[in-house]
Amino acid sequence: MINSSSDNVKKIGSINRRMFITGSLKFLIMIGLVSRLFFLQVKENKKYLTLSDKNRIREWKLAPVRGEFHDYFGNVIAGNFEAYQLHVIPEQVEDFRYVIYRLKDLLELSEKEFQKVLKKKNEIKPWETLIVADNLSWNKFSKINNHLYDLNGVKPVISISRNYPYGDNFTHVLGYVSQANEKDIETNESIKKNFVPGLKIGKVGLEKSYEKDLIGTNDIERYEVNAYGRRISQLEFQKGEKGKTLKLTLDVEVQKLANELLKDQAGSICVMDIFTGEVIAMHSSPSFDPNLFVFGISKDDWQIIRNDSMKPLVNKTLQGNYSPGSTIKPIVALSALENGIINTNFTVKCTGKTEMYGQTYHCWKKEGHGFVSLRNAMKQSCDTYFYEIARKLGVDKLSQTAKKFGLGEKVFGDLFDIEKKGLIPNTEWKKNALGKGWLLGETMITGIGQGYIQTTPIQLCLMTAQIANGGYKIYPKIIANEENKNQPDDKFTPLYENSKNIKIVQDAMFGSTNEVMGTSYRSRIDDLKYQFAGKTGTAQVKKITERDRELDLKTFEIPYEERDHALYIAYGPYINPRYALSVLVEHGGNGSTTAAPMAKKLFKLIIDRHTLRQTINKKKYLEI
Repeated sequence: MINSSSDNVKKIGSINRRMFITGSLKFLIMIGLVSRLFFLQVKENKKYLTLSDKNRIREWKLAPVRGEFHDYFGNVIAGNFEAYQLHVIPEQVEDFRYVIYRLKDLLELSEKEFQKVLKKKNEIKPWETLIVADNLSWNKFSKINNHLYDLNGVKPVISISRNYPYGDNFTHVLGYVSQANEKDIETNESIKKNFVPGLKIGKVGLEKSYEKDLIGTNDIERYEVNAYGRRISQLEFQKGEKGKTLKLTLDVEVQKLANELLKDQAGSICVMDIFTGEVIAMHSSPSFDPNLFVFGISKDDWQIIRNDSMKPLVNKTLQGNYSPGSTIKPIVALSALENGIINTNFTVKCTGKTEMYGQTYHCWKKEGHGFVSLRNAMKQSCDTYFYEIARKLGVDKLSQTAKKFGLGEKVFGDLFDIEKKGLIPNTEWKKNALGKGWLLGETMITGIGQGYIQTTPIQLCLMTAQIANGGYKIYPKIIANEENKNQPDDKFTPLYENSKNIKIVQDAMFGSTNEVMGTSYRSRIDDLKYQFAGKTGTAQVKKITERDRELDLKTFEIPYEERDHALYIAYGPYINPRYALSVLVEHGGNGSTTAAPMAKKLFKLIIDRHTLRQTINKKKYLEI
């Protein structure tokens, strides 16, 4: 019995131990499960806390501050100003209908403006920014800020927009900015990187060419916001960089005068330093105010510009292909001298017309000029003389000389995507382009700047500058603070075979302007400080018939679109020359009466401002 009881006690103890161990294990397992659940809950809570933080912190990219354009003397010709905008993100608005009607009342939007906003809203994604207004007055901007408590999802924004203080004076050089579109964003990495709603980017001109340098980088603000998306406090501000300021070689005062001289006329004026290639003025007329495009041009303004018969949207300086008329004669003379075709003693008898294979070629002077040498032919612009030397020279040799002096090629390379090359024809070109052989008569009319030959005003200015500097290659530039960038190896390379020939042409151009019988004699300046040499040109826009010759109408009697273009090229001062220019007036009638007088006014200002320009140069070198 005793043993039996002892065994029972042992069994009971063993059972109790197993139960204790089992219970303990269960307890530990339960504790483990609870701990695991607690850990998972903490992790989940942390996750939700992080998400909550993300919901409470908002990041705003502000519009980058665009770099400015200055003229050579530091005048701001394209700057910036603060624009007050109003943005709405539809998905953050609880009651869009209520908010948008409140905004309509507060901003006093017309029904047309209101419908435009609604249309924009339907065109964007709910999470994208709707720009309700992009140029608010300070009063309206303040009014919105005072009512933000009632406008959840509405964001007043102080942005940066472009301003052109000189209006239409620099439009065809600078271009203009306008709101970036999808294509702009996709094709330009700088725009894509710095894009914010309402971002203004360059559309044409230097604004477009230097977009990467000008655009700058965004300021970034991080704010804590409440459940309604309203700002509570600023957490961080990351300052962006302003775009690069570009200094141009242009002179505001000369550019303004060019604009005034071409007022109410279609044409171009270019002025260039004959040694540095710096462009002092480059104006195309008519122009338009680029400020109209900054916030989107109205339909009425756009129609006025677009339908103007003088085509203000066309940059005539770079895009205009014109027959050079008699302004080509200095190159024809130089080519004939360089190729040994003529010398200064070579003379031609001008009777007013020349017969060649049954075709009559007229001189502008009906009764003719009599016997003329090179100098007299240039002075009086005798067509008969240049028919003859062009015939003896041949179009291929003439073409080679013209191209050497910058005709038939883009002057600024790839800087302006709109610039035209013009056309300097030769026998090979006609065969390839038209599938026909070259005719002798075509050579003769090329010699007076008619026929297939086409040039741009900036090319004529470059050609004149290289004649004026003694026949040396230069490269025009319009950005002043890029002088050490991509300097060509052939700069200042002689373009002549014999420097004496350049001097002969220079002297002939002097006679054309400063001697009796010269075609621009009435525009001369006797004061040696301002004295200049030049060559007039009159380019036909239609074939002159025998009836036209009989009628011999005055310019004002001819329909505007049938009048000849008026041209003039010149350089000055004649002693120690420094500047060259080209003037073109569409349908101006005659170079001597329309274009040359403009050059007279220009040279007085250009040379007066030369000393001031030199002061800037000396200061620049002292700083170096």
